Amino acid sequence: MRALARGRAWSVPEELSARVPAERRGPGLGRDAVRLLVSRGTEVTHHAFPELPGLLRAGDLLLVNTSPTLAAAADGRLGSDRVVVHFSTRGEDGRWAVELRAPDGRGTTRPRAGGPAGAVVELAEGVRLVLEEPLAAGSERLWWARAVAPWARDGRVRGGNALGGGPHDGGARDGEATGADATGTDARDGGTADAGTRDGGAAGRVVHPSGVADVPGLLRRHGRPIRYAYTERDQPLSAYQTVFALPGADGAGSAEMPSAARPFTPRLVAELVSRGVQFAPLTLHTGVASAEAHEPPYPERFAVPEASARLVNAARAGGGRVVAVGTTAVRAVESAAGADGIVRACAGWTDLVVTPGRGVRVVDGLLTGLHEPEASHLLMLEAVAGREAVERGYEEALAGRYLWHEFGDTHLLLR
Repeated sequence: MRALARGRAWSVPEELSARVPAERRGPGLGRDAVRLLVSRGTEVTHHAFPELPGLLRAGDLLLVNTSPTLAAAADGRLGSDRVVVHFSTRGEDGRWAVELRAPDGRGTTRPRAGGPAGAVVELAEGVRLVLEEPLAAGSERLWWARAVAPWARDGRVRGGNALGGGPHDGGARDGEATGADATGTDARDGGTADAGTRDGGAAGRVVHPSGVADVPGLLRRHGRPIRYAYTERDQPLSAYQTVFALPGADGAGSAEMPSAARPFTPRLVAELVSRGVQFAPLTLHTGVASAEAHEPPYPERFAVPEASARLVNAARAGGGRVVAVGTTAVRAVESAAGADGIVRACAGWTDLVVTPGRGVRVVDGLLTGLHEPEASHLLMLEAVAGREAVERGYEEALAGRYLWHEFGDTHLLLR
């Protein structure tokens, strides 16, 4: 099983893709009805997820991502072609990083070429999405695009509005990395918009004075969760929210679910707390992953609050283990950790990629899902637990027929 992170030694059989959420696989099942693989060096043990409290100890600290999942997929038209727009990241100047995908006739999508610059995608409510430039040199999967309100017919909009901070236009502002509507209601049932001026057309439609359309509001009314071909059917937005998701006033959230926390239930959280395990919330809003190309992550918004930084430092000083729930939590807390291993409160954008070469400064363990062989996240797993532990764990996961993807089984790696 060598060359694990480069994806040349193994593959995931199609039948090991989790196609529906755990609670929809049979009567009486809950979100926590998944399996838990535990790796401690080369030792591997097999558990049910509700056994997690017995695998941790008093004084341990779980880092949890509070970012809610957005209904980030929206239908549109590019000329005569139907397209699905995946909204990824909102930039400082009000633009969005987006991915255009083609419907595949089965309710899911397949990759398609982005661009060209100047192309216009027609969205619901008369909103036009104008593609401007690729997000990164050498790749045309993600594009910076501007959502133009229907009344701005000349297409001119003013940048620098109140839509939030981003890496493309001069950095971040303190306190921006907050959540969005995490009620779990259907994406089409309306919802109030944040700030702006009501247009006299469609009920509830809100536009900003700059001429930039209110994309979070548009997604609440017309969007749906991003779904890939391995899933069996569309699921409600509530299926993509974790128990830790928190709402926020600015409409921010994750394009794809921070799925490592999905199996947690209120009852399990209460049991962990009763055993002396603490929780530290932080936020990282995930962008659109590449389901096909497995590119390294792009910059993402994050925030580590002062109280959580203190909890991390206190746990480490007291001999407790800091266990990140998900790769997003690793990226956030390691972005806030200095070379001295001290975590300090901060908020902004991170382009950190955690690899074995960089290592980890704070994290002692990682609770995560099972990743594809090409995924860059495997390098993060190696940074936390070592290559041998990752290889041994994945050998056991394949032999034990664990399930992959966001509705699948889980893997706890401890140093």
